[in-house]
Amino acid sequence: MASEHSAQVLVASNRGPVSYTLREGGSLDAKRGGGGLVSGLSAIGPDTDAVWVCAALGDGDREAARRAGPGHLDPGDTGGQRVRMLDIAPEVFDAAYNGIANSVLWFVHHLLYQTPLEPAFGAEFRAQWGAYQAYNAAFADALAQEAAEGAAVLVQDYHLALVPALLRERRPDLRIGHFSHTPWAPPDYYRLLPDDVAASVLRGILGGDRAAFLTERWALAFADCAAAVLGAEVVRDGSRLSVRFEGRETRLGVHGLGADADFLRKRSRAADVDERLTALRAQIGPDRKSIVRVDRTELSKNIVRGLLAYRRLLETHPEWRERVVHVAFAYPSRQDLAVYRHYTEQVRRVADEINAEYGTEGWQPVALHVKDDFARSLAAYRLADVALVNPIRDGMNLVAKEVPVVSERGCALVLSREAGAYAELGADALVVNPYDIEATAQALHDALSMPDGERTERTKRLASAATALPPAQWFLAQLRELTTTAP
Repeated sequence: MASEHSAQVLVASNRGPVSYTLREGGSLDAKRGGGGLVSGLSAIGPDTDAVWVCAALGDGDREAARRAGPGHLDPGDTGGQRVRMLDIAPEVFDAAYNGIANSVLWFVHHLLYQTPLEPAFGAEFRAQWGAYQAYNAAFADALAQEAAEGAAVLVQDYHLALVPALLRERRPDLRIGHFSHTPWAPPDYYRLLPDDVAASVLRGILGGDRAAFLTERWALAFADCAAAVLGAEVVRDGSRLSVRFEGRETRLGVHGLGADADFLRKRSRAADVDERLTALRAQIGPDRKSIVRVDRTELSKNIVRGLLAYRRLLETHPEWRERVVHVAFAYPSRQDLAVYRHYTEQVRRVADEINAEYGTEGWQPVALHVKDDFARSLAAYRLADVALVNPIRDGMNLVAKEVPVVSERGCALVLSREAGAYAELGADALVVNPYDIEATAQALHDALSMPDGERTERTKRLASAATALPPAQWFLAQLRELTTTAP
């Protein structure tokens, strides 16, 4: 049943718009975040009755959730948004988030498994899968309580793949959409999952009226999996794509999240960015070009092969020695997982090897930065001659879209064909196979050698394509499409 304070628009995501730090003495410090969902909820206006349901991620969040009880967080902490934060038991959250979402579903959709050794789905996996089911059920219960009759619910990402079907059981009157921010695996790889789990994830998303993706490629892969695993019927009617299963039809949609040009251009000219820009230019040195990458040390981002391609560039094109610096921002990610810690160590090792092999008294070939610093990232965007974005697989990759928007002199983009952004930016990028180190090294040479006029014109076209659907419009487009879909 809906509560008396029910909402017409609801968003559900693992991470919410605010996080809390618990200080000595018991006080809580709130820190508001940004991103497409925050922009989108703000764009629908303060008069719209909206609620955001999210999970408590740490001790500070859990304390804030406990103090709020079944109600909403203090609106002073959330920028006026109504936010319900769920205090899910830490062991359940960890098993669902780290055990299933980040170590299974993420690995499947990004094709990350070393299949001779993994995955190996045994008793531990089954316990974690039970936690993932419980975690999704907690969200479905909260959404069912918060939603007004006929409300629109936008469920976000692979963490909450089971929610649409669970919520449909509880509240068949609702209009329910799911958005996948990751790629979607092709059927043969998706079927690495145990058969019942593969089916449950698909059934979960197909419980919604609409399932949306960042590119048509990922939407088609989802449809192919539904047909292969469930025997569902895929319906193509002109540009419309849908999946029929067990008497219901779920429409599939595509919304290519773009960069927020206004925010990026304003923020990138702030004083702290200018300060970091000066420091980076001093580190690079005068009259040298820069190859910039900005990533988390996420396995799918392919940082190590990017470094190996740069080393190959220096080997095969010695004319670039002492004339270029690879500015590599590799911000540690998911360090509670051993495989990520090992990967981060390997990134450092390869960078150190390149510097030891090719560095001179006045030139360090790789400038590796591992401390997360958004202002410094924006500074690097401004000065980059070449941007290297070479993921193994990526739902979109906003760095590829942000760099052309912020670039001061034009920036050549070396882009993996496995990034979702390739669908929109491929025509004006230098496109590479992310596994091909030799070809990536050659693309880096071509990018560094690109005439200024061509680089400038390409950057203009890249920036235009990159900002076609900024975050607020991206969110509103999903909401509009969902509310025109009959429940």
